[in-house]
Amino acid sequence: MFIQTEATPNPLTLKFTPGVTVMETGTAFLTSVEDGKISPLAKSLFDIEGVTAVFLGADFITVTKTEAQGWETMKPLILTTIMDHFVSGKPVMLKAGENVSAGNENDSDIVKQIRELIDTRVRPAVAQDGGDIIFRGFEDGIVQLELHGSCSGCPSSTITLKNGIENMLKHYIPEIIAVEAVA
Repeated sequence: MFIQTEATPNPLTLKFTPGVTVMETGTAFLTSVEDGKISPLAKSLFDIEGVTAVFLGADFITVTKTEAQGWETMKPLILTTIMDHFVSGKPVMLKAGENVSAGNENDSDIVKQIRELIDTRVRPAVAQDGGDIIFRGFEDGIVQLELHGSCSGCPSSTITLKNGIENMLKHYIPEIIAVEAVA
């Protein structure tokens, strides 16, 4: 198994692409050892000193570390852990990942448009950098988005939200006043 490793815009996060499907459906953003219990892969990654978050996408894994730990010591351990997991045949998740695209039949036309733009234009772009952006709500003209993977805690995420996503959404949907990140 050959696992590609890529830097992301977030210096505390690396993207690992194992060349196999990671998540059949949905995604999972796990930010603690307790969260990691739903994923044998994430649980093993959290056993590595310095790992603070694991994001599982369709065909990639992003791992976030503390500032105190160096990639030179962590990267080989992470690569070995990912390889061992996939060779073992264990499931990635013990229960399904979050279906972040699932809308609600009661969604307004504006919310449906926002979801469509996020799913077709934003999520594929940020996935290339090992992250994800999840729609969480629209109220009083403000779109609320949750940042996952390499996007969470990324120094350039504010610029991406304001100059990229907010401008694009305002262009297509004039009712939007602003975009903000939520936890």
